[in-house]
Amino acid sequence: MTEGCRPRTVTSSSMHYFVTGASGFLGGYVTSHLLAEGHAVTALVRTREQAKALAAYGVHPHLGDLLDRDSLRRGMRRVDGVFHLAAFHRYAGRRYRKVAHAVNVIGTRNVLEIIAELGVPRGVYTSDVEVFSDTRGRVADEGTHHDGRHLSVYAATKAEALHRVAMPMMRRGLPLVVVVPGTVYGPGDTGRFGLMMARHLRGRVPFVPTRTARCWAHASDVAWAHLQAMQRGRAGEAYVLAGPPHTLREVLGATGRLSGKRGAPLPVPGVALRPVAAAAGLLGWVAPPLHGTAERLRTIAGVTFLADSAKAAEELGFDPRPLEEGLPDTVRALLAELMETVK
Repeated sequence: MTEGCRPRTVTSSSMHYFVTGASGFLGGYVTSHLLAEGHAVTALVRTREQAKALAAYGVHPHLGDLLDRDSLRRGMRRVDGVFHLAAFHRYAGRRYRKVAHAVNVIGTRNVLEIIAELGVPRGVYTSDVEVFSDTRGRVADEGTHHDGRHLSVYAATKAEALHRVAMPMMRRGLPLVVVVPGTVYGPGDTGRFGLMMARHLRGRVPFVPTRTARCWAHASDVAWAHLQAMQRGRAGEAYVLAGPPHTLREVLGATGRLSGKRGAPLPVPGVALRPVAAAAGLLGWVAPPLHGTAERLRTIAGVTFLADSAKAAEELGFDPRPLEEGLPDTVRALLAELMETVK
């Protein structure tokens, strides 16, 4: 299903896991690792097309929806654990607030309450470093809690799901482990930064804001850490899964050099984008698509999403590969896709 997996030692006997978000980018890597270790996987899918695609790899597809508790209940019966990765992950602004809240908050509550109801022995819930908001150059950890406004509807709803749903239920005894990935990259990434890398290879990213920085980890390493969280993580605990820190310009520059054709985009001050983001937000009230533009600009306008994975390294063995080791297979996949489009 995915590329770029490093060999890992199998540490557990065969189990049966239920996975939400298996048809997504990171969820696909988690599912691949589970299958490679000999586990049985039941995956929540919303369409028959998704079901057919996953079934071809030996996954048992279960038609249902995060908002349909009966369908979740049927799919999660008699499983050994649940990986909840499904999320509404779009920078689309206020016009999608209800959808984001339904999927990221209500959907998460449904999954976790049914874990408790059915007595599922173990669960892993995937959050996001963006719940810490702009770290302003500081490095967050599992104890960081941002109380102010978030830069996107996605981050706000993921924070609500973490602090108002998952953590209170863990305090009441739910056998859940939370993992908090940083920016995940790798072959097959159709998300925001995968698309940005592809656009840069086409020469369509002329400039990039300075100081914008994130922690970057290969999807295969983050997926492997999900399995370790299920097998070794302490229930009731959270683990940051953030790779080495790099500026966005460094990542795009390395992407271009690996293609042999591009350097880094021209730098512009990140603060210069903030008035543009504010203007787009105001104009969004008459042109709703601009709300999404405003969010995208806010999340790259000289901001940082930095976090420390020391706890995951010590307790889960999380050891993400450096960018120079992880990026080549990503670029090869992007160039292969580019060649397909010009045939």
